[in-house]
Amino acid sequence: MRFLIVGLGSMGKRRVRNLKRLGVTDITGFDPRADRRAEAAAAYGIETVGDWAAAEALAVDAWVISTPPDTHLDYGFKALDRGIAFFAEASVTDERAPEMIRRLKETGGVGCPSCTMRYYAGPRKIKELVASGVIGRPLMMTYHVGQWLPDWHPWESYKDFYVSKRATGACREIVPFELTWLVDILGDVDAVTCMRGKVSDLDCDIDDVYQLLLKFRSGLSGHLAVDVVARPAVRMFRLNGREGTIEWDHGQNVVRLWTATGEANKYDLQVFDLAAGTVEAGYIHAEEPYVDEMRDFVAAVRRERPWPYPFESDEHVLSLLVRAERSSDEGVRA
Repeated sequence: MRFLIVGLGSMGKRRVRNLKRLGVTDITGFDPRADRRAEAAAAYGIETVGDWAAAEALAVDAWVISTPPDTHLDYGFKALDRGIAFFAEASVTDERAPEMIRRLKETGGVGCPSCTMRYYAGPRKIKELVASGVIGRPLMMTYHVGQWLPDWHPWESYKDFYVSKRATGACREIVPFELTWLVDILGDVDAVTCMRGKVSDLDCDIDDVYQLLLKFRSGLSGHLAVDVVARPAVRMFRLNGREGTIEWDHGQNVVRLWTATGEANKYDLQVFDLAAGTVEAGYIHAEEPYVDEMRDFVAAVRRERPWPYPFESDEHVLSLLVRAERSSDEGVRA
């Protein structure tokens, strides 16, 4: 199989590593920046091109689109026009999404939006425990995700890439990035109330805090806080159920489970240690979830099994971001 990596920034290079871990050797990388092409060629031994016309004309089986979020569908439509399967990293809202959904249905093409968090060990364990019924009916969720923005890419200024731009701001991207796995486990959201804003002195025009109150269809009440001011980085999830509590502490890389014993204030505790995985130099998250995601993409390209997160699901999640922002702007429940 032959792959084209569109964009050789942080995620593009990660996807090269992922594919190589899966035994894929025929990889070409496109990026208009000569420094990124040189770095990828030296580090991974891949061919690179800097001219888009030449990259687009390559005879490949699939594209991996690792460009800024607001350009994903630009390349997705180009891939679809050529009958090439494509994967797109986590996105922000795009009014052309319904057209993409329609065209994929009409053509039978393979278009795969990212759902990386579903592959993380924490969400996988939480899904298993919730499905087992061990905590009974889920009642309330709290989840805080944050990382100081200058720490995202320590090798470059945050002002030099998309996270510092309002349309593709870091928090704006991460809200749906996290909702992809929350709705998978906890179900659809009926209503959302949001407050967002700028609380730091970061030198960019973005909202650096989003706080969402979520009313799930099941009756579950949830709170999702996303920020780019947390030092150190945090990812802490807690789900209270009728019979116990699940907690995921990503910093400690554990899932904790408390279950009621039937005696007041007495709970059994189980601690599940999650595999640490392989962390590339300069990154803070393990490679394995991304490798697993690419494994499923390769399978989808080969038509071995369908992609688990179609554009219809992605559009639903991104619509929650739109509703949350409307709630914050208008001071209403959306």
